[in-house]
Amino acid sequence: MSNETIYVTGHIHPDTDSVASAIAYALFKRAMGYNAVACRLGELNYETKYLLEKFGFESPILLKDARKTLAEINLDSAESVKPEATIWETINMMNETGHQAYGVVDDDNKLCGMVTKSDLTSIALGDTAKGIELLKETPLESFVKVLDGKLLYEDKLNLNGKVSIIALTGKGIDSYEVKDRIVILGDNKEAQMHFIKSGAGLLVIVWTEWVDQEVLDLAKEYHCPIIVSGHGTMNTSRYIYFAPPVKLVMKTKLVTFHDNELVEDAGKKMMTTRYRSYPVVDDNNNLVGYVSRYHILNYKNKKIILVDHNEFSQSVRGIDKAQLLEVVDHHRINDFSTDQPVNFRNEIIGSSATIIATIFRENQIPIPQNLAGLLLGAILSDTLNFQSPTTTEKDHKTANILAALANLDLEKFGEELFSIDRGGADKPISERVNQDIKYFDIRGCRTMISQITVQSFSTMKESEQEIQRQLDIFAKKKDLDLFVVAFTSVLDKGSIFYGAGEKGRWVTEAFPDKEGENHSIQEGILSRKQQIVPKITEVVNRYS
Repeated sequence: MSNETIYVTGHIHPDTDSVASAIAYALFKRAMGYNAVACRLGELNYETKYLLEKFGFESPILLKDARKTLAEINLDSAESVKPEATIWETINMMNETGHQAYGVVDDDNKLCGMVTKSDLTSIALGDTAKGIELLKETPLESFVKVLDGKLLYEDKLNLNGKVSIIALTGKGIDSYEVKDRIVILGDNKEAQMHFIKSGAGLLVIVWTEWVDQEVLDLAKEYHCPIIVSGHGTMNTSRYIYFAPPVKLVMKTKLVTFHDNELVEDAGKKMMTTRYRSYPVVDDNNNLVGYVSRYHILNYKNKKIILVDHNEFSQSVRGIDKAQLLEVVDHHRINDFSTDQPVNFRNEIIGSSATIIATIFRENQIPIPQNLAGLLLGAILSDTLNFQSPTTTEKDHKTANILAALANLDLEKFGEELFSIDRGGADKPISERVNQDIKYFDIRGCRTMISQITVQSFSTMKESEQEIQRQLDIFAKKKDLDLFVVAFTSVLDKGSIFYGAGEKGRWVTEAFPDKEGENHSIQEGILSRKQQIVPKITEVVNRYS
């Protein structure tokens, strides 16, 4: 069984039923052996926060997109080299690991460049003119490293980058021009001293393990460093061109990706370049790995289970590109379609939490006491304490079972839930309407319906003008034809309606005021799905 994460999520503008169902179903899937986590798609309302705290649950993680970011796929490991690493060391690392490129990072792991194998081998195979320029800037310790050498005298380097290999044949040593050059020669004291006096920039001696003290004293006088090479003449002359540090040859104008970028976006950018591998960094420019076309071709987006909704317009961004596995819902089926078959469970019932609790019982998996309490709160919330017309006998029976498991008095818990201070009275109305809002296109009429649960209507009369002004602003900002806001009180057993937008007056036709009143209490109107939407639709159809 795959250990890949499965994300269980409710709808945008999460309510208690959505969040509790996600938490419970993720727990159920884990009990069945899957790596499932509960998610939310937005900020939690006060009621949901209250219940999570009461029963000891953490807020689910915030899921922003169903598509994977680079941080969520298996990148190639973030192996790297430091700027001071020699070309020789770097090529050997590439041969050992099979990597064709390395990021160059500083001591804080921040990316400062990139080197590729082709960049490095071109130095060995190319014209020595390029090597000369690099050797001018190469530090003494780099020469010691690549030559497996022993530094006999250290001094400041002053090199022109050229290399002279001294062969003591019939040609006199006076004929060699060695000023500021790297001079490679054998164990000949007279020649060593001559070339030091002639201004050699660096003496590299082969086929010996020691140098006469007189030579060392002269080197100090003329400021000429001396290295005894660990290789013969031929290899010394070859390896010396691999001594420059990679900071001298690395590319600094890089095509990089951030780990929070979507994989599909990275793939599109790759189509404009031809590199084999690309460094991936975090927000602090720390190297976290490498991505290649292989990763792009073989990745799949997140595995998702939807609870308490099935409309893609109500779901997480990118849901149409996800690996959708299951749906557990009690709403209408509208724009749902998938490329592959999915498990789809939809019941005519008052709450998704009722379905989730039933699934536990069907599979004989015990419901923990705190989870029973949370699911019970979700059922009461979504059925408006069983007053909603969507409530079924199954909701009642399931609630009774959960109350027993949670050791709660059903009636008292319901009273507690709907009498708590919902913590929204001091928030701007523009924030409150967004907590539970849904979009509908009713015969071309762009409509949004928001439902705000309040304790009672007693204090609302004082704020009528400000509420209407804010709703008018909201409707204009969202370019809505019709904006419907229902303030619903379970204790007062009804709703008060406001309308905004060009067709806002239609709300009064759907829910007429009593004679001499504005915004009358519409007794018994509690359900958006079965009562509010049908009445609004009826009026829209009348005028359309």
